[in-house]
Amino acid sequence: MSRPANRRARAWAWPLVIGLIATLTWSSPAGADASRGGGLGTALDSVLDDPLLKGGAAGVVVADADSGDMLYRHRADDRLMPASNTKLFTSAAAMGLLGPDHTFRTDVLGDGTRHGRTLRGDLYLRGTGDPTMLAADYDRLAKDIADAGITRVTGRLVADDTRFDAQRAGRSWAADDESSYYAAQISPLTLAPDTDYDAGSVIVEVAPGAAQGERPKVTVTPGTGYVRIDNRATTGSGGALTVERGHGTNTITVSGAIAPGAQTAKEWVSVWEPTGYATAVFADALKRHGVRVAGATRLGRATPQDARPLAAHRSMPLKKLLIPFMKLSNNIHAEVLTKAIGYETAGRGTWSAGLAAIADYLKKQGVDTGAARQVDGSGLSRMDNIAAGQLTELLLTVRQQPWYADWYASLPVACAPDRFTGGTLRSRMCGTPAEGNARGKTGSLTGASGLSGYVTDADGRELVYSVVLNNFLAPSVKSLEDAIVVTLAKSGADGTEPVRPRTVRGAQETELECAWLKPRRC
Repeated sequence: MSRPANRRARAWAWPLVIGLIATLTWSSPAGADASRGGGLGTALDSVLDDPLLKGGAAGVVVADADSGDMLYRHRADDRLMPASNTKLFTSAAAMGLLGPDHTFRTDVLGDGTRHGRTLRGDLYLRGTGDPTMLAADYDRLAKDIADAGITRVTGRLVADDTRFDAQRAGRSWAADDESSYYAAQISPLTLAPDTDYDAGSVIVEVAPGAAQGERPKVTVTPGTGYVRIDNRATTGSGGALTVERGHGTNTITVSGAIAPGAQTAKEWVSVWEPTGYATAVFADALKRHGVRVAGATRLGRATPQDARPLAAHRSMPLKKLLIPFMKLSNNIHAEVLTKAIGYETAGRGTWSAGLAAIADYLKKQGVDTGAARQVDGSGLSRMDNIAAGQLTELLLTVRQQPWYADWYASLPVACAPDRFTGGTLRSRMCGTPAEGNARGKTGSLTGASGLSGYVTDADGRELVYSVVLNNFLAPSVKSLEDAIVVTLAKSGADGTEPVRPRTVRGAQETELECAWLKPRRC
């Protein structure tokens, strides 16, 4: 998920958004030939002529998936901000370079000698980037240590996060997104609060007090003292409820008001320094299982080569990780994979090494990466520049890869209601020929939107499409993307019938992808 506009005013202050403002009026423009429909180019040109895009920029490409023949090109080579369409590059390179069965290990090792139930030395927690580690997984590691008969460690608990470099935030990520879960810091040792696997974040829940004027009840998941809650909110009417972490701290301030009797509000908030977060949760688990560590916790030190393995956890394989990654457009997964690619290909867990490997891999697959600029794995950066033509090249070439079926299955499906099937398209193109048919990767930034993927037309021919829209002033242009894809789904040998985007009136539009609306509201 790429970055939306500044979210200082949190989700609970917004009117309830049902669906993703992608509902269209599925009718032909006045004067259209309903029997023949006109040519594909004419139909798509009419969509792009919509006033929502006035003064903006559009790159649109449509190709026959089997032959590769280009059926429509509109400014196909213009470099635009792709937003989360960037994840198409990253995910394909990860499957090609790491492999569909790649897993992340989290290890606990001992440096010292064992004397009965005492480890005389340090205990090391070593991460390799697993973004799916939960508090329960750290608890199992702690239990394994206790089950091995260790109840005392004379040294320290040491967190080894040296697999990646110390650069935690991506290039040109917005400072006002620092506390947002979709811009969490990147570390090889991290922790997710739930099975959406938003690594590096906690869930803050705010429930109204029993009476007007009382402080709301605030809880944090997972339960940890690593973050501190500064509760300034009240139960009653007044300003919008906000939950935000202060820069460079783990103090989360809750302010504003929540109405008496209101549902519990939730906010996903990133932590400062995820290595310390994961290690603190593991340290608490050790205590619960009766393992006492005498020394202080230390972060960022490499595990000695002669340290002995004591416990280990393996993540799900990459082909399964693709589902939460791509369906929910998880930025952190994209960045972890980029650094993991760097480590596996060049021995350096850095953005620069990973991005160089991604570009080299895609170039070998026939994608002209020399004409693109990718500065992060997720598309959160506004410095990313990729043309619709290059995204189309990728969508065509990956169809020949042995892992294509798993990669294709990870793309969101139009109007499929299950979150891990429909993903960020689950409320879009419903009641049209694209429903359950079109698959695509969404993308959203303020002034930038994209949708690229596959759709089958009325004659059963599979098409590849890429739509990248930039520099628009409307809150959202996703109705235009959907109109293009539905037009493709309706097209066939009998002609192409253009679909008119719905002009939203009296409803709030938003540039947020479905995955950003937490708790899930669409």
